[in-house]
Amino acid sequence: MNEWHFGPKLTTDGTAFRLWAPAARRVDLLLGQQRHPLASARHGWFEITIPDAKAGTRYRFRIDDEIDVPDPASAFQPDDVFGASEVIDHSSYAWRATDWRGRPWHETVLLEAHVGAFTKEGTYKAMIGKLDHLIETGVTALELLPLADFAGARNWGYDGVLWYAPDSAYGRPEDLKLLVDEAHLRGLMVFLDVVYNHFGPEGNYLGRYAPAFFTEAQTPWGSAIDYRVPQARAFAIENALYWLDEYRFDGLRLDAVHAITETGEIPMLHDLSLAAGQLAAETGRHIHLVLENDDNCVSLLDPAPGPPGGKYRAQWNDDYHHAWHVTLTGEKQGYYRDYQRAPLADVARCLGAGFAYQGEASEHRGGKPRGETSGGLSPTAFVNFLQNHDQIGNRPFGDRLEALAKREAIEAAFAITLLSPAIPLLFMGEEWGSKAPFPFFCDFNGGLAEAVRKGRRDEYAWAYDKFGGDVPDPLSEDTFRSAILDWDNVNGSGRERLTLVRELLALRRHHIMPRLAGTRFGETHAADSGLLNASWYLGDGARLSLLANLADRTIPGQANENHGTPIWGTPSDAMTPWSVLWCVETR
Repeated sequence: MNEWHFGPKLTTDGTAFRLWAPAARRVDLLLGQQRHPLASARHGWFEITIPDAKAGTRYRFRIDDEIDVPDPASAFQPDDVFGASEVIDHSSYAWRATDWRGRPWHETVLLEAHVGAFTKEGTYKAMIGKLDHLIETGVTALELLPLADFAGARNWGYDGVLWYAPDSAYGRPEDLKLLVDEAHLRGLMVFLDVVYNHFGPEGNYLGRYAPAFFTEAQTPWGSAIDYRVPQARAFAIENALYWLDEYRFDGLRLDAVHAITETGEIPMLHDLSLAAGQLAAETGRHIHLVLENDDNCVSLLDPAPGPPGGKYRAQWNDDYHHAWHVTLTGEKQGYYRDYQRAPLADVARCLGAGFAYQGEASEHRGGKPRGETSGGLSPTAFVNFLQNHDQIGNRPFGDRLEALAKREAIEAAFAITLLSPAIPLLFMGEEWGSKAPFPFFCDFNGGLAEAVRKGRRDEYAWAYDKFGGDVPDPLSEDTFRSAILDWDNVNGSGRERLTLVRELLALRRHHIMPRLAGTRFGETHAADSGLLNASWYLGDGARLSLLANLADRTIPGQANENHGTPIWGTPSDAMTPWSVLWCVETR
């Protein structure tokens, strides 16, 4: 690979610089005080090769003698999105995990983390010291929130404007490679969250010199990208390959693809998957692509082994989270109202057929039908979770499930989530029951900062009316500081929860994981009493069955209905409150 059309390219003759600027009349390359006019090429490209430019060279582009901008495909921004871009020699990093080819999808146990809040240092390098903790817990894949350079010193990452530049707030590119390398040396996959539905609101200059990048349509976060335009499509696809190749990420999670405006004959998502599949085939690596998609489109999913071939391994299953959240907390506001009628039945449907919404009308979406029939897929086409950055952070206080539900209820939900055949995901600190909040935070200035504040006040007016100034200010550094993980509690108040999670994931690794390839959904049933039955047909022909009492009262005479050898829980004549029994029946 490595033949990028965007961004600088080191050659034997120096460095070749390119910019797609179809709306510009003139483009100059700025190297300190030196100014070099770029030659106009075909289809809106401007090009120049500078013989003495090398790795470490800082540069900008000047557009029509009016504005100086960074390279939209900058590999690094040492002085944030408004500063000069830096030429990076990716070949200079000496990878040590040279034999690493990844792991098959069915071995995936994800932990989602924000680099800045994962440790008190908030750097790529500092994360390395926590990798052994993940391995010991039973996690097999670390998933990083987006790293594309954003304005300011702190951000969730979904406001990235320079997609190819890992944000300097966390370290340099070689530091990120070191993190990935160290993870691979331990047998740990690393995934990256990427955002291809919009650019962030501050530091994006594409509209000035390449307005064809955008359509008139709007996403909730900014102008939609026009992927009918070949250069816009190539920019996203090459970016995906860039992360997978130059940084050796094992997979990508594409954020909110329902907000991508797909009007082309062949969707960009299809082409991106094919390109990643070609890279996987050429390198012999396992590469996994995962979607977040509110539309629940089954036609985009294929968890089968082998290189991606136009589809995606799995989708984040928001239905699973929402149904559990209502079951555990009783909350009914916002999108939770779609699950208030029978939340336990929705949990059962997710366990037995993937999505809860498979074409039914969604009250939250104005009565529009949502989703497609999903029971024909393997359970491994779904990433299930009880918490993630969105579901915690999109609350006024960023409070976690620990503050909202009973301990025994949460632990029952863990016992089901971590042993069911779907791919499980934990949010950082969830494995020890962290109570550190994860509120929304950013570092904008001026009018944009005030617009963010106003937006939050409008969205959570009830919280501001009730709690006033106690609601965290998203622009305050203190809000970000509150999100830093409480690692001191791992061996204190979190010891019992961590032991539980480690035991469950050890059972998954021993009893479930080796049999997951080829697993099929079975039958599920939820009773009004709180009793939940579910079964699956594992890939080796064994039958996995679940019996759980998800209520506060004992349910008599049920355990004997389960079949097989118990792997979690103890069969008895009565199911005590919030008890869970897992059995495997071999054939």
